[in-house]
Amino acid sequence: MAAGLLPVDEALARIFDGVLPLPAEDVPLHEAAGRALAADIVAARAQPPFPASAMDGYAVRATDVATVPATLALVGRSVAGRRFAGSICPGEAVRIFTGAPVPDGADAILIQEDADAGADGTVTARESAAAGRHIRRAGLDFAAGEAVLARGRALDAAALALAAATGAAALPVVRRPLVAILSTGSELVPPGTPPGPDQIVACNAYGVAALVGQAGGRVADLGIEPDDEARLRAAIRRALAVSADVIVTLGGASVGEHDLVASALAAEGMSPGFWKIAMRPGKPLMFGRFGDVRVLGLPGNPVSSLVCSHLFLKPLTAALAGLPHAADMREGVLAAPMKANDHRQDYVRAEAVGQGKDLSVTPFSTQDSSMLKTLARANALIVRAPDAPPAAAGEACRVLILR
Repeated sequence: MAAGLLPVDEALARIFDGVLPLPAEDVPLHEAAGRALAADIVAARAQPPFPASAMDGYAVRATDVATVPATLALVGRSVAGRRFAGSICPGEAVRIFTGAPVPDGADAILIQEDADAGADGTVTARESAAAGRHIRRAGLDFAAGEAVLARGRALDAAALALAAATGAAALPVVRRPLVAILSTGSELVPPGTPPGPDQIVACNAYGVAALVGQAGGRVADLGIEPDDEARLRAAIRRALAVSADVIVTLGGASVGEHDLVASALAAEGMSPGFWKIAMRPGKPLMFGRFGDVRVLGLPGNPVSSLVCSHLFLKPLTAALAGLPHAADMREGVLAAPMKANDHRQDYVRAEAVGQGKDLSVTPFSTQDSSMLKTLARANALIVRAPDAPPAAAGEACRVLILR
C-alpha cells in the first residue's frame, strides 16, 4: 500500500459511517417511480373486490351444465363497471365479460367458445363447466388490510401499479438527496461559451450529475468558480444555504498553489475526514463533513472524477435515497494480459462481454486519466489490487460493471 494513502475500503467505510436513508415525504403516485418506500403499503380494499369473471362467456350454475348439451334461459348481462343486479336461478344464465362481477347464484363461467346463443333468448352449453372455473375469487390478488409492499422497496413499474391498485393516491417515500455540485478552475468555461486560448470546456459536472440522477438524487448546479478563495467560500455557503445533503467540488483538490478548495472548505468550518486515496485514477479525493452534510472533493481530471463518482458518490446518493447501493462487482476472465500493478488499487477501463462464468474482459490499451473517449467506450472497470503481479490472458479478475 502506498505510504500515507488511505485504502479504498477504508475510505468507503468513513464516507458511509452513520449513513441512513433520509426522512420520509408523501408524494403523488405519478412522482413516486424509482423512489424507496418509507413505510409498508397496506391495502385499503381487496383486489378484486368481488368475484370476477376471468373470461368472456356466460355465468352459470355448474350443476345446470353438468350434463351437456344443456339449454339455459339468458336473463341478463354483466359487464365491467355494471353488474347484473339480480340472482341466477336454476336453468338460467347471464352473459358476462372479462372483469365483470359474477352474479349471485352463479358458480362457474361457461366460456363463449363452448356455447351457442339462440335467437330465442337461450344459450346452449356444448361443454360442462366445473364449479369455480374461470372465476377470480374476491381478494385473489390481495385482501383488505394486507401489507402488499414492504418498507424499503424501490418503486419499479410493477410495485407502483400494485400500490395504485390498493387505492393509494400518494405514497410515503424516502426524500431524494440533494447534491450540490461546484466546478472550480479559472481555466474552465461552460459548454456553448467559446474558450479562451488557455481555457477548456467544463464537462465533469454533467457526468457527475447524471450518476447522481441514476442513484435517485437531485442536483443543485452551483456553476463554475475561478481559483479564488473568497469566491469558493461564497459558493460553499450557497451549497449549505440550499440544504444540500452532499456537496461535491470538482477540481482544486490537489497540492498546487492554485488548488484552493481544501482551504476554502476548512475556512467555512468543514470537519476534515481524509485526503488522498491509494487508488488510480482518483488519488486526490477529499472527504469531510459539515455536520450531517457530507463533502466529496473530486479530482478535476474528468476520468478520475467520474471513476470516483462511480465508487463513492453514486452509492452514497443511493444509500441516502434508501435505494440499493452495492456495487455490481463480478468475476471475469481476462481477454488480454496485464502488467504488474504498483502500490495503489487500479481501476482499469475495459470492455466486458458475456455473462456469468463466460464474462470476458478486455482492458483498453490506453488508460490515460484525461481521456473521456476511452471511459465512454468502457462498460466495466477491472479492479487490480495494490502490488498485484502480472496477469496472463485467461486469468480471473474482479470486474466492476458500469452499465
